[in-house]
Amino acid sequence: MKIAMWSGPRNLSTALMYSFGARGDCAVVDEPFYAAYLKLTGLDHPMRAEILATQPTDPRQVIAQITGSDPGKKAHFYQKHMTQHMVEGVPRDWMRQVKNVFLIRHPARVVASYVKKREAPRLDDIGFRQQAELFEQCRAAGESPLVIDSADIRADPAGMLEKLCVALGLDWRPEMLHWPAGGHPDDGVWASHWYGAVHRSTGFSGPEGDLPILEGAYLSLAEKAMPYFEALFPYRLT
Repeated sequence: MKIAMWSGPRNLSTALMYSFGARGDCAVVDEPFYAAYLKLTGLDHPMRAEILATQPTDPRQVIAQITGSDPGKKAHFYQKHMTQHMVEGVPRDWMRQVKNVFLIRHPARVVASYVKKREAPRLDDIGFRQQAELFEQCRAAGESPLVIDSADIRADPAGMLEKLCVALGLDWRPEMLHWPAGGHPDDGVWASHWYGAVHRSTGFSGPEGDLPILEGAYLSLAEKAMPYFEALFPYRLT
């Protein structure tokens, strides 16, 4: 089975990739369209040169890799995707060949976390608009894509991951709750900039506290993202 997990940045997505990687029967790939996205948009992200040097910049080459034979001859192939990477010039028809899951997180938490790593984000940088668009695209194609909230995972990792596995048709494995500290061999080259907290972890963090207080442009950004979050929220696994 090929599983495409769609989220924006700062959304528990790396921890979830580590979780599936810990199963033993699941190969993983970390944001395979990142270099193609940077090439197509010309955006200046941290470690841009290193990313362009270590990943294919042609989206068709990426698609051939993620829809071909599963790496390492594993039974399953978990793909961590960022919704904002699916810009014009990146085909989407390949999505019919994978099981699509959408990982959501409250916009206030995403914005508060993102700005610690990269200042002055725009709406398109944090992926909410694109996530809703991709979700509706899947539904229009007759799919019933899954939605899971990162807050629910953090509140009950074992319970929510078991529900996700059942919904995917996978057996539940308690190994998904833990991973070695220090990162994963399949981390993208950008891990040193973005993944500090998850590299120090060996499992999912506990429930989050109150929503962060945002002001000015950051508050406005979270407010713009809210309708897209609210559109997917009712579909989440509970």
